[in-house]
Amino acid sequence: MHNIAEQTITAPESRDASDGHASSPAQESNRDAQVKSLLTYVLLGIFFGIVLVKSEVVSWFRIQEMFRFQSFHMYGILGSAIAVAAGSVLLIKRFNVKTVYGEPITIKQKAWSRGYSQIIGGTIFGLGWALLGACPGPLYALIGSGATVIAVALLSAVAGAWVYGTLRPRLPH
Repeated sequence: MHNIAEQTITAPESRDASDGHASSPAQESNRDAQVKSLLTYVLLGIFFGIVLVKSEVVSWFRIQEMFRFQSFHMYGILGSAIAVAAGSVLLIKRFNVKTVYGEPITIKQKAWSRGYSQIIGGTIFGLGWALLGACPGPLYALIGSGATVIAVALLSAVAGAWVYGTLRPRLPH
């Protein structure tokens, strides 16, 4: 709700196109920062997608080799990703790293359980990965590299996420 006292008559070029109200320099600066941040993430995502394609992580053949225990290629990549993630978490905790906005990064302790839900979920995930021949992570990279049939898998993943979101209140957590 806008206060009448805040509304001023301004030139048309300084009005915000979304609601017709004048935008302040702070709002424009914030919008520019958001666009710059979004552009940074899009460019990083494109770079990461190229790395996934070039390293053959998205290759159906490489994934089948992994599940048949015929090649170390994928295990080496996954193992190095785990090592980098573990090292990153260690550094974040040790040096109290903050976000780009200056907020502290907190990593909550997880309670140990028997792990039945993780075993069942991991089995379902692994079966889907093996049957599809693609991990959900690089689906966009696969579509971008020309494997447009993967759009069916992407739509299926979105439908599965929607079903989970709908059923989540009724599931034991």
